[in-house]
Amino acid sequence: MTQTLALVGAAGGTGTTRLAVEMGATLTRTGRDVAVVDAAYETQGLADYVDTVEADVTELVTDGAPLDSVVQPAALETPGQLSLCPARAPFERLARAKTAGAAEKLEKQIAAIALSHDVVIVDTPPVATNQAVAAVNTADRIVAVTPDSERGADALARLTGRIRDVGESIDAIVANFTDTTPRVTDADTRIPVTETTAPSQCPTCLDDETAFAPAIAAAVEAALDTTVELDFETSGRLDGLFG
Repeated sequence: MTQTLALVGAAGGTGTTRLAVEMGATLTRTGRDVAVVDAAYETQGLADYVDTVEADVTELVTDGAPLDSVVQPAALETPGQLSLCPARAPFERLARAKTAGAAEKLEKQIAAIALSHDVVIVDTPPVATNQAVAAVNTADRIVAVTPDSERGADALARLTGRIRDVGESIDAIVANFTDTTPRVTDADTRIPVTETTAPSQCPTCLDDETAFAPAIAAAVEAALDTTVELDFETSGRLDGLFG
């Protein structure tokens, strides 16, 4: 049965897009087919992870672009397939994609994508737009992503209230960019700072030689309430940081 996950940023710059790609890639290592859908129309960050954008999510929900023109397979050598559905739009179409009617179409298109994938991860901005509300309404699981800082803790509190306002609740909390001093005490899992940040060099979770890969796997487990059957010799490097 397909699981749909709304990965919701508590604020701008939380690293939600990168995390969505890394979590999707980790799931493909277990043989799952995963689609990442960009609902963060303002930043359009997922487009940086593909070579070219023939058609994007905003065209899908406004001008009726064919679904297969938006779902772009990523070139990963893993048992499962990772597909990316980016947003890249001019201002005029961006405005139309933010309407309530377009948000309803987004829910339907996410459901359509789920028919051919095991997991759909929706890169979701803070819940203050129609498309963000659509993402959390259609998701089976809602995961908040926030920087592991005092600012991140404050942003998480605001996001929790907004999600409650639309009748939903957070299923898991991922604290991102953790250094040696965790700040978000309610986090279910933490992602360490990584030196690799360029989209052209990602996903990096396929490299088991760092603490990043097992941390991403732990985030997947918390996000989807599942078990990721991957072995990491470096898992001991997480002791003290995520314990």
